[in-house]
Order: sequence, then structure tokens, then C-alpha cells
Amino acid sequence: MDKLTEGIERLGVAKRTLPLLKKYIGEIELFNPTYRLIRVKERDELIVKHILDSLSGAGLMGRHSGTFIADVGSGAGLPGIPLAIALPDKTFTLIERNGRRAGFLRNVHAILRLPNVVVEEKEVEKSPEGVFDIVTFRAFHPISPELLKILRRLLKSDGVIMAYKGRRDVIVNEMSAIKAEWEMVPIQSPFLDEERHIIVIHNFT
Repeated sequence: MDKLTEGIERLGVAKRTLPLLKKYIGEIELFNPTYRLIRVKERDELIVKHILDSLSGAGLMGRHSGTFIADVGSGAGLPGIPLAIALPDKTFTLIERNGRRAGFLRNVHAILRLPNVVVEEKEVEKSPEGVFDIVTFRAFHPISPELLKILRRLLKSDGVIMAYKGRRDVIVNEMSAIKAEWEMVPIQSPFLDEERHIIVIHNFT
């Protein structure tokens, strides 16, 4: 069994997602040498460090009652595209300011024909206010009071931030200046021998 198939099985992601995930992987591999979307040496590294790691948050986001999710600084579409494939009942807005990367996202959107994906080529600061239930990001920026101020304006009054992060000690240090309620949720990323967490931030002050 290949790593992608075994990985989604471990995560409880439906097997129906495989054709779209494989097509998405193919598009990244096609454009990555020119666009430099992500740093990987071979396909298994792409699958483990990026595709499956993005999907490791699908269970947590899928259980949230909210429908509208923003992936800020989406880049190659991570985690937004894999999550959109796994969670067809959620609507994902991929926010990316870089024109070349936004063009890649529009291409992927067209090829995969994902009805629950919207691509916005703009800075996060210029994105719509108060429309999202969840704001997520992965490898975007460290969480700071300044970043939190920018992101919270995107959220509905009861919205939450769900940020992909790594080691517990680094998270605790990063969150020390944050004046909001937050929790650290461990996630299991298949085949990745690293600490992984999603930080859920809510009840902003």
C-alpha cells in the first residue's frame, strides 16, 4: 500500500479523495520546479510532510459547526486544498497575495473542479471582514498580537483560529504574549516523526 493510501486510511479520510489528491500532487510536481511552491526532494516527502500533514487537521475542522474557512497565506494550497477535498461540506477561501502562486491555485481549482473552493489574490489585510467561521494557516507566520489583530477581523463574532504548529515548548513560548483563550490540540500526522499540534484560539480580548 502506498503512503498516500495508507495515510488517509490512518486519518479516517474517505478513499473517494484519492483521485483528486493524486491529481493535486501531480500539479504541484509539474509546477514546483518553476514556481518553487514547496521544498521537497521526492514524492513521498511531498505526501508525508505536506498532503497528509494538512489532512491531519481534517477531523478537528470537520467536527466544527462552522462552514466558511479561510486558508491565509495559502501558497501551494496547503492546507486548504487537501482539506477542501476531504471536507466537501465546508467552503474554503484560499487567500494568497503572490500573483504566481495565486495563479497556480486558480489552475488547480479549475483542474480539480472543486465547487467548495474560492481563490482570492490579495493581502490578508484586504480580505473580507467578519465572514469566516475558521481561519487556518500552516507555515505562514509566528502567532503574534499583531497577526492576531489582522486575522480576527476576518472572523465572525464566534469564529476561531486553527493554526498548524509543531513542538509544545515552541508553542508555549510563541503564545506567551497572546491575550486570548487558546488550547493546544495534538494531531497525528502519519509517517511524520515530529510533534504536531493545532492551536485553537478563541474568545479574543
